[in-house]
Amino acid sequence: MSSQSMPSSISAQDLDSILREDRIFPPPPEFSSTAHIKSLAEYESLYNRSIADPESFWAEAARNLHWFQPWTKTLDWNLPWAKWFVNGKLNLCSNCVDRHALGDNAEKTAIIWEAEPIGEDGQPEIRTLTYAQLHREVQRFANALKSLGIQKGDRVAIYMGMTPELAIALLACARIGAVHNVIFGGFAAHAIADRVNDSQCVAILTQDSSYRRGSEVPLKRTVDEALANTPSVKHVVVLKRSGTPVNMQPGRDWWWHDLVASSRPICPAEPMDSEDPLYILYTSGTTGKPKGLVHTTGGYSVGTYLTTRYCFDLDNPNHPNDVFWCTADIGWVTGHSYVVYGPLQNGATVLMYEGAPNYPGCDRFWDIIDRHKVTIFYTAPTAIRAFIKWGNEHVEKHSLASLRLLGTVGEPINPEAWMWYREKIGHNRCPIVDTWWQTETGGIMIAPIPGAVPTKPGSATRPFFGIQPEVVTPEGKPVPKGSGGLLVIRKPWPSMARTVWGDPERYQKTYWSDVPGSYFTGDGARQDADGYYWLMGRVDDVLNVSGHRLGTMEVESALVAHPKVAEAAVVGRPDDLKGQAVVAFVTLEGHVAASYAKAESSSAADHGSATPASSADSAAPANSLESLKDELKKWVAKEIGPIARPDDIRFTDALPKTRSGKIMRRLLRELATHGEIKGDTTTLEDFQVIAKLRESDEG
Repeated sequence: MSSQSMPSSISAQDLDSILREDRIFPPPPEFSSTAHIKSLAEYESLYNRSIADPESFWAEAARNLHWFQPWTKTLDWNLPWAKWFVNGKLNLCSNCVDRHALGDNAEKTAIIWEAEPIGEDGQPEIRTLTYAQLHREVQRFANALKSLGIQKGDRVAIYMGMTPELAIALLACARIGAVHNVIFGGFAAHAIADRVNDSQCVAILTQDSSYRRGSEVPLKRTVDEALANTPSVKHVVVLKRSGTPVNMQPGRDWWWHDLVASSRPICPAEPMDSEDPLYILYTSGTTGKPKGLVHTTGGYSVGTYLTTRYCFDLDNPNHPNDVFWCTADIGWVTGHSYVVYGPLQNGATVLMYEGAPNYPGCDRFWDIIDRHKVTIFYTAPTAIRAFIKWGNEHVEKHSLASLRLLGTVGEPINPEAWMWYREKIGHNRCPIVDTWWQTETGGIMIAPIPGAVPTKPGSATRPFFGIQPEVVTPEGKPVPKGSGGLLVIRKPWPSMARTVWGDPERYQKTYWSDVPGSYFTGDGARQDADGYYWLMGRVDDVLNVSGHRLGTMEVESALVAHPKVAEAAVVGRPDDLKGQAVVAFVTLEGHVAASYAKAESSSAADHGSATPASSADSAAPANSLESLKDELKKWVAKEIGPIARPDDIRFTDALPKTRSGKIMRRLLRELATHGEIKGDTTTLEDFQVIAKLRESDEG
């Protein structure tokens, strides 16, 4: 984002329009009594120490991991370039697997995997891997990669579904020092080719197909399309998942099981310099080619290890049987950090599920939690809102008694969804860890430490240890508490992305040029009187309505608080009079949508679609969608203020989302502004959603 497009700070007057949240929930005493960090005073003491002397704090954390060679300097900082644990040598795979497999936890379950399809016996396929078994499988596949000539520093693309082999692939690459480039299994061929070519990958790891909502997703076929334009790729390794026949080109394509069958189960972990690249992960922007963010070995290891331990209370001797389920796809950074690297460094039991949350029924997640005795559940606000829309009856069929901690990730969560999550899923006994972080940060930056920090619905609360965020003006000056502005991070942290692959200038310009001397997150935020942070969404999503700055998140929260609304996404479109008009895309609760559809159908039958309405008939019937639009506009005006009243409300059966659950507001903004969508849609989960939105817009 250029500085010209950045908003000025959000004034206290503008913040009168922001929904106020006075509810506060202290950590349950029974949780705090056994947690790593047991009180607010303990959190504040440790946080203050971490900010006063961050290098000592992070060095102490790093000593919990295995290093082949100790570092000589904790931090070398030359803004914006950071080096952490300088000259230290370690291997992240070794810290995830060997430390446990060669110690007391060899027979502890490392991964529980559940397939999406339901078998003829009414049960899904389930596989488990102990740390000893994971250790053996990772070494065998690491040797398989070596047999293809893949070596330290080579880039390897991974385009797979959520199987144990996907985790094994990441760990095997890390073990031999190959740089993995995971490409989300929903991307199209041209998106694969762009990412492979940018990083010059020498191999692609894939599978014949994966499963999603009962259908096969043809991954190998998509890779074959991409391979027509990827000259750097010499080898393709294919996991046989479905058994559906695929094209296999001799000399280039190899079956995973054939390579592993002839591989030795011993492969020493490669000592890696702390600053050696671990992986590249591409993030899409509204313009320009995707950015290949580079995360390095040492700092990322330490950051993901410590955030997982404290934010999710893992590796806790009081809870040796924890089962940790982060529902993110490994194709996204959340899956890298909190499905694979963070939990496994902590010796946790990780649950992986292959498919969709509503297949074959809307209670699939709750059924999984009960059967596998999941204790920690980490998912996205958009998923939570979908659960609400589907109905409480799907939740109430299940006990969920095993849960002790809940988490959210991906975007700000509206207070009503937060309260539903607490009451219906957590039964008012589970703390909620609402986490804010980014692909660029590598790990959690703001979140409540669950045994210590009281929570407020909708707030990510307080910073993680060693993290110093601030809300500022575009000039970098702090704004008063209660005022909104730009969220920046003042000092470096270990898990931060080091650069954009092949384009350091873009890294510097994108993240370190807008606000002097600081990492600009691209998010708007405010800090309340208690020091809690409230994320207001991307600055791109802060509207300027008649000179007032309005966070789209606040309007969405107001809409979702209405009893008839299941989900909402708010965007701005240019307006000659007000600068920007507020456009809301709304999905209704299932039973509400059905009743309005029936009323609309009856009205059309009674009056005939070809009959023009007279001025006497212009008032909308009380049960029409037009009347509901008016009702919702008045509701928002009452909840926030007249300035936030939507100019347009468009009803839709579903909102466009990525498979990680994020609403693609950029596409909605294009539709609201231009009446069509021209931008990249490769990350969409369901392309029919856009087709239906286009149809409704044309209608």
